[in-house]
Amino acid sequence: MGRLLSRHLQDLKPGQLDWIGLRPERKVNMQCVTHVEAVAEMGLAGDRRCKGTPGSARQVTLINREHIDVVASLLALESIDPAVLRRNLVVSGINLMALRHQRFRIGEVEFEATAQCHPCVRMEQALGKGAVAAMLGHGGVCAKIIKGGVIALGDEVAKL
Repeated sequence: MGRLLSRHLQDLKPGQLDWIGLRPERKVNMQCVTHVEAVAEMGLAGDRRCKGTPGSARQVTLINREHIDVVASLLALESIDPAVLRRNLVVSGINLMALRHQRFRIGEVEFEATAQCHPCVRMEQALGKGAVAAMLGHGGVCAKIIKGGVIALGDEVAKL
């Protein structure tokens, strides 16, 4: 399976960065920004995760725009504001699940996808009953920053 997957991952087309959100503290509203500095081994400047211990596997969280649409459909919602999901980055045009345990770049910044980002009980509070079940398999990925720099809306997302 590993060889088969790696052969097909080389054909993965680039996507794009659609949304950036920062969580300055736990349980406060997300701050939507157009660009942000990604600090190697720490996280996104201004996000609460950037204040933690260097080397965490959950420095940044990402979700597919397409998966947000799937979750909205499963919950019979017209749309979902990305800030409600509390992920840092929303990307489109590339399957984040195919990037698990892979290195990728957004703009000039290099990331490594570490694990799935599973939904928590807070999703039920934010989106209503059934939200956790609707998000299973659609919650995105966690990543760490390997090489820092600035990322901005519209930047290309590509596997390395």
